[in-house]
Amino acid sequence: MRARKMAVVGGAIAAAVCAVAFVAGPGASAAPLPGGLGPCVGDACPDKYPPVHNEGFAGRDSGINVFAGGDFLVREGAAEAEGKVVVLGGFDMAKRAGASSIYNIGIVGVGSRVPPPDGSDFLTTGKNVTIAPNQRLLAEGGVVRYGGTVTGTVVGTLKQDPNAAEPYKQLRTQLQEASTCYDKSAATGTAKNEGYRTLFTGDGKSALQVFNVDFDLTGPGGGMQGLAFAGIPAGATVLVNLVGGNRVINTYTGDLADQDPINHLREKLLWNFPDASKVKIAGQAQFQGSVLVGNPSSDTTVTASGTNGRFFTAGNLLHTSEGAAGGQEFHAYPFNGDLPDCTTPTTSTTPTSTTSTSSTTTSSTEPTSSTTSTSSTTSTTTTEPTSTTSSSTTSSSATSTTSTSSTTSSSTVPTGPSETSSSTAPTSSSSETSSSATSSSSQPASSASSTSPTTSSSSSEAPVPITTTSDNSGGVAPGTGPSDQGPLASTGADIRGYLIGGGALLLIGGALVAAVAVRRKRS
Repeated sequence: MRARKMAVVGGAIAAAVCAVAFVAGPGASAAPLPGGLGPCVGDACPDKYPPVHNEGFAGRDSGINVFAGGDFLVREGAAEAEGKVVVLGGFDMAKRAGASSIYNIGIVGVGSRVPPPDGSDFLTTGKNVTIAPNQRLLAEGGVVRYGGTVTGTVVGTLKQDPNAAEPYKQLRTQLQEASTCYDKSAATGTAKNEGYRTLFTGDGKSALQVFNVDFDLTGPGGGMQGLAFAGIPAGATVLVNLVGGNRVINTYTGDLADQDPINHLREKLLWNFPDASKVKIAGQAQFQGSVLVGNPSSDTTVTASGTNGRFFTAGNLLHTSEGAAGGQEFHAYPFNGDLPDCTTPTTSTTPTSTTSTSSTTTSSTEPTSSTTSTSSTTSTTTTEPTSTTSSSTTSSSATSTTSTSSTTSSSTVPTGPSETSSSTAPTSSSSETSSSATSSSSQPASSASSTSPTTSSSSSEAPVPITTTSDNSGGVAPGTGPSDQGPLASTGADIRGYLIGGGALLLIGGALVAAVAVRRKRS
């Protein structure tokens, strides 16, 4: 009787553990962005990123801050792009007459002040670099590595390399697949456009807060509005999926001094546009968080005063201004969030024709780098990795059962709601720096809405060739790329180890059952 009770308890424990592992297993793991993108890279990264400022360097970062799978265009009064910039297509600069004639890349006057390492690649292009007459691209202290030709004035070290963009080509497909994968995440909270603001309300416990939005983040008539988050636990990653063919964010939320509550979410906030063909990010704010645009055929326009976070698009990128405004800037800040793991393997079980009549069960496990095979006298299990689904089939004799399951869960302690704030941006300039980081914000009353600014498109003359300021145009090896850095390890908890524990307990329970059977037979 005692042995029988032990067998029942052992079997129950094994079944419970296996059930937990199946429900919360591979799908519950978390991962960073693909290709090692997101975090600061190198041994000179700051322990903590400072607010936007114009003082000394706070550190160095070899990671990509801006990536465009198509072309990168600079128009109107846009000022600068901080950090490492990689463009698979061409870089084309043709600002309007009367605006500053320079565009800084790599090192800027105002930003996080965490530029790429001195002498490293500040700008990499797969095709041509084209600068309009009487304008200058400043990459002082760094390298402009290009795959095609250079037309116009570039200050910095020029290195022609037909394979310049080769180390980064896979990122375009990886970003597209990741963007689509993230869009499949179940929402943990709600988003409501209240006119003067959009309020995102989380569940107060999940480590990954997901919001699925099918509307523009704009006020009435397309004007600016606030962005507020409530019910977001401390340290949680926030994923906002904005679905639809044409999406706009026009906001005044986010400041230079990190006083606005949304600034505190910056390094774990990702705005994902999985299917949009046109994206626009506008407003008189320091826009907070990283951006991912997954459609390779997309056109993204950025007119916000400042963007603070990584900016990755599989398509084209236009950095410009609206009306008489100018000084738009990309500021380099990392993304350190834990996102859904889009490389989770699928487990499938293929039954064999062998049936067991023995009271003894044997098993052998032979791990490899990508598959695991466990065999006994009753079935054979083969694991094959895929990108999104998980299925399991279990067979005994002539009975077959198929089930599919995928779930994520996590919890932390909630924090209070966010509010919006207003700020006036300082202006900074240097002898060869065009950054003015002007970011003035005005917050309307709850019943008012901002008037949408007039959009002006570029009509600059086509650039004509002039003498470049390079004394080094010879081809060299590509700069540090994803192949040198390697993908980052998963930063989330992977609990697939429960499967191993569950299997062990299942064997113990089976042994106990067998012992009971032998004892009853003898008696």
